Amino acid sequence: MTIEKYPAKAHALRVEQNLYALAPIYFSNAAEAPVLLLASPRTVYWPFCDQTQPFRQNRNFYYLSGCDLPDSYITYDTSSRTLVLYLPPVDADEVMWSGQPISIDKAKAQFDVDDVRYSDKLRNDIASGFSRRTIFTVESLTGSGHAKVLGELPKFVKALAEADSHLLEALEEARMIKDEYEIGLMRQAAAISNHAHLKVMSTMNLHTNETHIHAEFVYHSLRAGSKNQSYDPICCSGHTCSTLHYVKNDEDFAGRQLILIDAGAEWKHYASDVTRTFPINGQWTMEARAIYDLVLDMQTSCEKLVAPGASWEELHLLAHKILVKGFLKLGIFKGGSEEEILESRVSSAFFPHGLGHMLGMDTHDTGGKANYSDPDPMFRYLRIRRNLEPGMVVTVEPGIYFSPFLIKPFIRGDEGLGFGGKFIDTDVLEKYWDVGGVRIEDDVLVTETGRENFTKVPKDPDAISAIIKKVLGTS
Repeated sequence: MTIEKYPAKAHALRVEQNLYALAPIYFSNAAEAPVLLLASPRTVYWPFCDQTQPFRQNRNFYYLSGCDLPDSYITYDTSSRTLVLYLPPVDADEVMWSGQPISIDKAKAQFDVDDVRYSDKLRNDIASGFSRRTIFTVESLTGSGHAKVLGELPKFVKALAEADSHLLEALEEARMIKDEYEIGLMRQAAAISNHAHLKVMSTMNLHTNETHIHAEFVYHSLRAGSKNQSYDPICCSGHTCSTLHYVKNDEDFAGRQLILIDAGAEWKHYASDVTRTFPINGQWTMEARAIYDLVLDMQTSCEKLVAPGASWEELHLLAHKILVKGFLKLGIFKGGSEEEILESRVSSAFFPHGLGHMLGMDTHDTGGKANYSDPDPMFRYLRIRRNLEPGMVVTVEPGIYFSPFLIKPFIRGDEGLGFGGKFIDTDVLEKYWDVGGVRIEDDVLVTETGRENFTKVPKDPDAISAIIKKVLGTS
């Protein structure tokens, strides 16, 4: 069956069911069953300027509405299971400058909701229909912009911080599992990114600066209909590849070995997130190829194990084990067994982030249950701390980085870093600083029986080399 509309009502029901499981006490009296109230961001002007700040839709609001407009509201009555969208009233001055807004009738046809009204009706609807009800929200709706629409909202919203926390968790758990409609959007986002990444590789004869590959990726995304990137593209070269979220993207390639581009197009509010690393001139140096092969082993070995019930923590640990074994073989690590080196956590200096993260409307999407206060540096930045379930979309993105900022404290034996530095052979390490960093990242759907990889960009090192050599005329 083809679903033509974003399935907002099915999403609202899923949130309701999650909320009931978390806090059934709020549903004990049907006459007082919760009402959910969410708002889209207000239109905001820059100070002393008639230009508006960039608009980015509230992802929770979109999940319950499918509506990409500012200054709007959505209510969901869990008793009657009625979903109502409230749009801003028509402003004559705004029509003159920007054209007619969507009409009520067209909105009813476009959005999967039970009714559409103008937001100047919302205050009365709350007062007359929900006066004895608990209204849940996940944000402050008491600012001046909202007050004009909602009036004295605190009269109607009970001060239940715990309840609002339950709603946020219910939303996050719902968003974590993608339905077929969402999966279709994410496949399209990935397809656009696949094309744009390949175009970057196959036009390397045109590029001499990080800005050029940034522009190339965004150009092909925009040509394919993706007007927004999922995040600021990370376009690195040489030593800048050792910075995880490097976004300056403005240095020349001269004298450098590798390009690392981490970029993902967005499609109808759903993200893709893909990283590829390749040699600037198409020719791998011995050191760069050794590190690339090792990261590829980490990535493919973990990806093969993505399936329902798999422990993400165990997959992350496996990536570190492969790194340790590889570094011993290369001579970067020395003087200890694989178990001793793993226990020292010195591998975290070279692979400081987690194996990957949830992906959805946000690049780092909801439901991962990360624990950033974990005292174990190997797991502190792991964004998924749970077993995998069908419908999750995750990134699998190990990396190895040669960052003096991260590695030299281990070599010096700084306080709190234990004895891990004694396992680093600094003479061998010296040959690898110019590699900068290598990361490989795919977007993977957890299916009922295993996995589906959305990412089709080549990652075989010989295939990548051939693409670049061909365009440079050096093959």
